[in-house]
Amino acid sequence: MKIGIVCYPTFGGSGVVATELGLGLAERGHEVHFITYRRPARLSHFHENVFYHEVTGEDYPLFEYPPYDTALTSKLVEVVKYHDLDLLHVHYAIPHAAVAYMAKKILLTDGRYIPVITTLHGTDITLVGVSPAFKPVVEFSINKSDGVTAVSKFLRDDTYKQFNLQNEIEVIYNFVDFSRFRKTNKDHFKKAIAPEGEKLLTHISNFRKVKRVDDVIRMFHLVHEKIPSKLLLIGDGPERRKAEDMCREYNLCHDVRFLGKQDAVEELLAISDLFIIPSENESFGLAALEAMACEVPVISSNAGGLPELNLHGKTGFVTEIGDVQSMADYAISLLSNEELHQEFRSNAYNRAKEFDIQVILPKYESYYKTVLERSVYKHTVD
Repeated sequence: MKIGIVCYPTFGGSGVVATELGLGLAERGHEVHFITYRRPARLSHFHENVFYHEVTGEDYPLFEYPPYDTALTSKLVEVVKYHDLDLLHVHYAIPHAAVAYMAKKILLTDGRYIPVITTLHGTDITLVGVSPAFKPVVEFSINKSDGVTAVSKFLRDDTYKQFNLQNEIEVIYNFVDFSRFRKTNKDHFKKAIAPEGEKLLTHISNFRKVKRVDDVIRMFHLVHEKIPSKLLLIGDGPERRKAEDMCREYNLCHDVRFLGKQDAVEELLAISDLFIIPSENESFGLAALEAMACEVPVISSNAGGLPELNLHGKTGFVTEIGDVQSMADYAISLLSNEELHQEFRSNAYNRAKEFDIQVILPKYESYYKTVLERSVYKHTVD
């Protein structure tokens, strides 16, 4: 198949999943075309089946902001036409689903029907999408998509609650690439960070309020009082300043490392003892899955799709949102019992194997074929 993938090229979950999906499909012989305004963060090497099309706009004095939606629509029409794509797979509803619908209508004027699959990732539905400024367009665009997928049962069910939909939503979970995310021997690296054998707790996010990084600091403060430990904070964003101030307040500066955005997060996960994800809204929890693939147990909130991934009392522990004391208690019980910790490591790895990219890719391929077969009957204007 010839597949066009539209995504945000950033470190966020939707961009990561879209890029990894495209690369996985290319490895399986499909021709994949990425269409976005910048090369995606994880699109870092050449592959003969992978093509990148940069969306560029032009600045005019009339426009306060460049009209990206219009430029993207034109680029989609161009790529579909001249590379003879079979389908478009757009990630994150805003604005990609609406843009794809516009491109589809333009192509219909030339007698060309291009099926569009929209994948919902989370905040495009649960936060941004329900805003009155966007909701009518999001609802319309989802209903006009030829196929719709969501990355968790929670997100599927929440989308049905928030919108009046006629389309069925297929749940296809996020995935992890075990050729990259796996437990490796990085003892020399760990010793440099934790020279006295301290336990390493890790958090990865975009440091927005919804990620509750302040809960990570509070929880670590309680753990640190009981167990020699270090905290690795990976990522960056608006809450970083507050987190740094909290570390100074709790006198934790020597044991907390702010590492900023990192490309090789797998090397940091490989030396971690525990992963912390206390979000108040999380459609799936891709960072937690990547940690589990590296045999790292997870302490998470019960937000969104996290309980679908992190099995309480088996791969880690699940708490109520904001219950910092319970998070700390669970962490202390796990980190102070080596036998239990090793059991949870093994369980986390085995659970992650259920989301291996090699397991999930065939689900997407099957769904693509279903949508393409249905589209044979949809060559007329809606």
